[in-house]
Amino acid sequence: MTLVAGVDSSTQSCKVVIRDARTGALVRQGRAPHPEGTEVDPGAWWDALQEAIARAGGLDGVEAMSVGAQQHGMVCLDESGDVVRKALLWNDTRSAGAAADLVKELGGPEVWAEAVGSVPVASFTVTKLRWLAEHEPDSARRTARVCLPHDWLTWRLGGEFVTDRGDASGTGYWSPATGTYRTDLLQTAFGAVPGLPEVLGPRDPAGEVRPAAGVSGAGAVRLAPGTGDNMAAALGVGALPGDVVVSIGTSGTAFAVAASPSADPSGSVAGFADATGRFLPLVATLNAARVLDAAARMLGVGLDELGRLALEAPSGAGGLVHVPYLEGERTPNLPTATGSLHGLTLATSTPAHLARAAVEGLLCHLADAFDALGLDPARVLLIGGGARSEAVRRIAPAVFGRPVVVPEPGEYVADGAARQAAWLLGGDEPPAWEAGKAEHYEADPAPEVRARYAEVRGLG
Repeated sequence: MTLVAGVDSSTQSCKVVIRDARTGALVRQGRAPHPEGTEVDPGAWWDALQEAIARAGGLDGVEAMSVGAQQHGMVCLDESGDVVRKALLWNDTRSAGAAADLVKELGGPEVWAEAVGSVPVASFTVTKLRWLAEHEPDSARRTARVCLPHDWLTWRLGGEFVTDRGDASGTGYWSPATGTYRTDLLQTAFGAVPGLPEVLGPRDPAGEVRPAAGVSGAGAVRLAPGTGDNMAAALGVGALPGDVVVSIGTSGTAFAVAASPSADPSGSVAGFADATGRFLPLVATLNAARVLDAAARMLGVGLDELGRLALEAPSGAGGLVHVPYLEGERTPNLPTATGSLHGLTLATSTPAHLARAAVEGLLCHLADAFDALGLDPARVLLIGGGARSEAVRRIAPAVFGRPVVVPEPGEYVADGAARQAAWLLGGDEPPAWEAGKAEHYEADPAPEVRARYAEVRGLG
């Protein structure tokens, strides 16, 4: 049996899966937590990766490995390769002002969309670099190279300073349409052009795990390019052109595999590349699964009980609407927004109505993201931790207005990274792994729920 390893270095934790390269069968796995916060010492990611690999039984027998990780995070290195400061993560919104300034300086959102396929908001790396130049000039001057979380981990493993198309497309200074860095935009944002990782193709090798890396059980393990978490998830779930995937994780995303690059001047759709040589138009939200966590905490119940309560209440929650901008929001671009409840009456002041409003508010928010893609698929693939909620599964088709397919639960980002590693070992396309059992959900469309949400979402 030929084994491959896939890594998901996410905001909250590091997961490692080891799978059969031919069938995709899970052989073993491990995980380790990451520290909380929107800025993190990258060394914590490395420690968690080492721990997760050890908990997965090491890399004995593994022939290839790939790292998927959270997009956008700014990792600055000095001339010696040491980390200059804590990495600013995708969900750090302190660079919102810098994003607005950059959009204006270049001549508006249309210019950015044409240049790099996306209009930068606070999550994008280019805005964080502008913030660094303005607020920590000493750190900016020490910065000799800039990379992303997956790039940094791949570099620590193998010594090659590389990235891939997918993750590079989320920086704001690499163009999916031309396949080149826009160093002029980096110069404008940062006042300098630090060293950048080489952008590899989907099956280009990224070296081998070095003995000096000290990874448990590692022999001659080949490294695939790795990619961003959304690109890896698309690989892990087996998304094909025509599918739309909605992921409910720490962040929410709606994305589709496309044959050509996109450029949305409104800024709602990020025109990313994927991990296969295609493209991945994507809408991202800051608020997703933690909306359910917050609602459960307010009601003093667990997530299972929250779902049970939500299914007790009527569709539309009696007119009670929850707008879930609990951490500001990226789409729409409202970094200082807060959440709100509308339609609170004596009749709707029950745990069931509040639970239903939380679930429906989350799904309406994600449906707005889905609509922004401008597609009309026959089905939606629903993934992520939030998709484990029975209430979310049963209410989603009514809100989305189409059938919902929930693939067998898995670590989709780590699985996608493992699939990329298996692809490195051979084949013109990623291996066609055996899919697990998927659950299918249907419900009568409930456009009135979306309409009521649209009435109040901008009221604050």
